[in-house]
Amino acid sequence: MLHFRSDAFRSYSQLALIVIAAGAIYPLLYLRQNFEISILESFDITQAQLRYCSSMLGLIFMVSYVPSGWLADRFSSRKLLAYSLLITALLGIWFSTMPSYSSLLVIYGAWGIATGLTFWSAHIKLVAMLAKKDQQGKFFGILDGGRGLVEAILATIAITLFAYVLSQQSGSTSMALRQVIYLYIGVLLVVSPLVYWLLDDFEDDNTKVTNTNFIADLKTILKHREIWLCAICIICGYQLFYATYSFSAYLQQNFGLTAVAVGTITVAKLWMRPIGGITAGFVADWSSPEKVLSILLIAASISLGIMAFLPTNSAIIVMILVVLLIGFLTYGVRGVYWATLAGCNVPNKTKGLAIGVISMIGYFPEFYLPLISAPLLEYYPGVLGYQIYYLMISFCGLIGSYSAYLLMKPKS
Repeated sequence: MLHFRSDAFRSYSQLALIVIAAGAIYPLLYLRQNFEISILESFDITQAQLRYCSSMLGLIFMVSYVPSGWLADRFSSRKLLAYSLLITALLGIWFSTMPSYSSLLVIYGAWGIATGLTFWSAHIKLVAMLAKKDQQGKFFGILDGGRGLVEAILATIAITLFAYVLSQQSGSTSMALRQVIYLYIGVLLVVSPLVYWLLDDFEDDNTKVTNTNFIADLKTILKHREIWLCAICIICGYQLFYATYSFSAYLQQNFGLTAVAVGTITVAKLWMRPIGGITAGFVADWSSPEKVLSILLIAASISLGIMAFLPTNSAIIVMILVVLLIGFLTYGVRGVYWATLAGCNVPNKTKGLAIGVISMIGYFPEFYLPLISAPLLEYYPGVLGYQIYYLMISFCGLIGSYSAYLLMKPKS
């Protein structure tokens, strides 16, 4: 019994450390989720330029996911994670100077390398190896939900700090935003050495890669029907989640809300991440990850469709409830879609590469959605552009639901 408790404590303490790292590394990259209009004002850039920065980030992610998996199979995941956290913080210091648009493109590109190439596959593989087969839903639910909890706590502190600085007589939007950036940098600089010294590498004879053929391994992975279905589930589910990044601008521009009010609503949505992700993960282990994912994708698609046609004179409580519902469902999707990896029967020694391949396909929206949404919202200004955008993504969510359903069915 003591041995069981020791193993369980080790697993969950290591998971907690990975969760904190994952929760700390991404908020700077996606600062526009809560402060989009404030970023435009402080950096003196247009909405299209900010979305092109996001597209640059997505492009780097796309080309680095497969190499990221290769790195995760061959090098210390602990060191990869610690390096990523440190570099992200150093780039954040440059970001805090509010440089020119051309510099922003460089920063976002470098952030893509630091968080995509050296962080992504390594942290997913660590969790997949930590969890037993009947714990995949729970562990990945805790990963995404716990990461969301960390982000929600930090975002709550950030929006409170932002509002406080803005309320001061000498406070300005750029000054308040800079303090928020400093907050996230400080957290990264604390977490990086903790990961380096406290996280295990989980290496054994079954996970070390020796003289394998990259091309042969890649071909084997690409022949898996389940790998492709898993990737489709993630690309559709991630689009639903990514659409929520536009809520800040959508509400502020079309519903007449202030920056602080919108920030408060979107931060409240972040609190749905631990609730949605962890709940979905536990239910997935009780039922099945594929079944739960299919249901959540349908519900999230319908909810985003409701958001598209929300009257601009709606009471603020209605806006909050709709945003929170979408947050709960999309975070539930994120909490379980990686749990489907267990059903793909990929050996540990090539699991990183499989994660990289699935990620390259699944997170492709990071690149193309900003390129679609930017001209769409310019050509159809106001509510109409957002309605087209949200309905398009809702339809893709239904495709993802069907893919999850197919993933439940054994290969004929």
